[in-house]
Amino acid sequence: MTDKTRKALLILTSHTELGTTGRGTGFYYDEMATPYWALVDAGFEVDIASVKGGEAPPDPKTLVAPEKRPPMVARFMDDAEAMEKLRNTPKAEDIDGKGYDCVFLPGGHGTMWDFDTATIGKIVSEAWAAGAVVGAVCHGPSGLLQAKRPDGEPLVKDLRVNSFTDAETDQIGLVGIEPFLLESRLRDLGAKFECSGNFTSHAVRDGRLVTGQNPQSTEALAALLIEAIEANA
Repeated sequence: MTDKTRKALLILTSHTELGTTGRGTGFYYDEMATPYWALVDAGFEVDIASVKGGEAPPDPKTLVAPEKRPPMVARFMDDAEAMEKLRNTPKAEDIDGKGYDCVFLPGGHGTMWDFDTATIGKIVSEAWAAGAVVGAVCHGPSGLLQAKRPDGEPLVKDLRVNSFTDAETDQIGLVGIEPFLLESRLRDLGAKFECSGNFTSHAVRDGRLVTGQNPQSTEALAALLIEAIEANA
């Protein structure tokens, strides 16, 4: 047994423009808040970083009236300490992934523009090499694309993985607007991609890697995240 406080990191997108559509984007609030509270309730000290640092931008679609907020979003918005973390995030480039027992990548369309980078890949690679649990949901797995195992192979190679699917991207009319198709990129890296029908819940755990398909998968993914953490303790 150890009294060491376990630490988790959430990384959020800083990108706010949905391609050429004129619409705003950012991170999806529930995809951040649900894992955040799952980790806090499991005894973790949770840090929130973003690509550019400063105040992380939520997708405008997820800023709904108080009576329509999902429970974990309402809990987050009502918590002064949590909201302060969101307003004052450190830059991803200043983060050492080795210092965390869990790294989680919430989605939101913004991630498609600023998560497929060496910076995010480095954080995830460092955490993975140090034995951390890594999780991502919806478009968040774009942050896995440049992550590697210590032997240089793609982190997702030969692992069961899911994400927002190409079919879902087509259904909402963002093929050719988002810079790439996430499912296709994961498959190209050798991931064993699996999914359910469009906008139905699907979450998968393969050892220390936990991924969820879409916003509907967030609750199931959070449960698998805690399962992976307990198995990894």
